[in-house]
Amino acid sequence: CKDVEAVAVNPRRAGGRTWGWCLVLGLGLMLAGLVVVGFYLYRHFIPVRDDIDDDGDELMLSGASAPLLRLEEDVEFDLDYSVSLINVPVPGFEESDPAEIVHDFQRLLTAYYDVNLGKCYVIALNTSIVMPPRNLFELMINIRRGTYLPQTYLIHEQLVVTERIDDVDELGFFIFRMCNGKPTFRLQRRPQPLAMEKRSLENCHKIRHFASTMVVETVICEQD
Repeated sequence: CKDVEAVAVNPRRAGGRTWGWCLVLGLGLMLAGLVVVGFYLYRHFIPVRDDIDDDGDELMLSGASAPLLRLEEDVEFDLDYSVSLINVPVPGFEESDPAEIVHDFQRLLTAYYDVNLGKCYVIALNTSIVMPPRNLFELMINIRRGTYLPQTYLIHEQLVVTERIDDVDELGFFIFRMCNGKPTFRLQRRPQPLAMEKRSLENCHKIRHFASTMVVETVICEQD
């Protein structure tokens, strides 16, 4: 049983090496796993399964109680420099922050700018859940053409702040442009997200975005 709903998406720029796309992504995961993914919006049912990334970090899939979510983001690609620039506006659901995100495959870094907090966070790029810009660009084209129907999962990762970064010059042009003049911090992944102390969980913020065939919910926590 499959429902199909069309969502109009137009490129922000038609020429040059940088391409802009408006990605509209709807996501709902229920007991059997309801999946909705955009350019054209498709709905179908898939089984929910656990997953582990290449670094051995446990990635948790949302369960039966997950609400129907709608995620919107603008994506630009600089294919020459292998960079994806993602802008997530104010979400239409609670407990997720608007953000700007840089995935830099030359520097192998990801940077998040949490708009609500006015802070930048930097971590090593997780290539197990983030597609290279050219691959993601081609995936979006194929979705738009209807030649590929991805089975998209909502995946959770938990990151913790470790130290402040005083010099953002060394992080490359794209991250510098986003984070210059803002408090910037380094992150590390927690190998066992469920083992986080309750006290630490009180100071956490979520950012959801689409960067491959998966929607990633990144939880960034500051330890007291």
